[in-house]
Amino acid sequence: MRPPAMLFLLNEIPMPTRILYVEDEPFLSKIVKESLESRGFIVHLVEHGNDVLPAFAQFTPDICVLDIMLPGRDGYSIGQEIRQLRPTLPIIYLSAKQQTEDVVKGFEAGGNDYMRKPFSMEELIVRVKNLLQLAQKGNSTEAAPASEPVLRIGKFAFDPVRQTLKSGQNERQLSFREAQLLQIFAEQPNTTIERKFILEAVWGNDSYFNSRNLDVYITRLREYLRDDDSIQIITLKGVGYRLLCHL
Repeated sequence: MRPPAMLFLLNEIPMPTRILYVEDEPFLSKIVKESLESRGFIVHLVEHGNDVLPAFAQFTPDICVLDIMLPGRDGYSIGQEIRQLRPTLPIIYLSAKQQTEDVVKGFEAGGNDYMRKPFSMEELIVRVKNLLQLAQKGNSTEAAPASEPVLRIGKFAFDPVRQTLKSGQNERQLSFREAQLLQIFAEQPNTTIERKFILEAVWGNDSYFNSRNLDVYITRLREYLRDDDSIQIITLKGVGYRLLCHL
């Protein structure tokens, strides 16, 4: 019989991260899968769009890495359905498409990150780890017995823990990063918040790619809040942003 102390130690060992990886290019998928597995990840590879959701249900991943152009179904529609099934699951889109509108579409389809092909394995692994850390922080907050109060933003009620934005009977489920960004604004209304501060708080660094991501998220928050004319997220060029609202 194993000593109780040993059982305790075994329970403390973190489980390997499970990645659902969707890619139809055989050469690329082989390299990426083997590289991730060599770093200790458990990787389930799916090559056809129609097979993704059944695999998702059986594999129960910790994160999804989805190519966009797939046979059967495109990655955007798959990501949207996964987002409905598990609202806080991290999703990274991969694509050879280079246009800004493709990046925007990726975030609108529920993505937490978007990587253009070709990409380096080191960068992919860093992005995977970063999203997992953010998701873990979010889960820890949700599991805490003491919840944060609902924040008022004009006529909206914002719940940072549940990641919801409510106006009357209409309730919107936010992504983890949308909720992070909105919380920064809601906790400091009518105050100038530096762009660099936001980037480091939400993404961990102020790289050019993350800066473009921030622009996309600001656009989305403005769209969510547009039903209240008293609310504005204004851009202070070269400085940052300010949430103008009546409390």
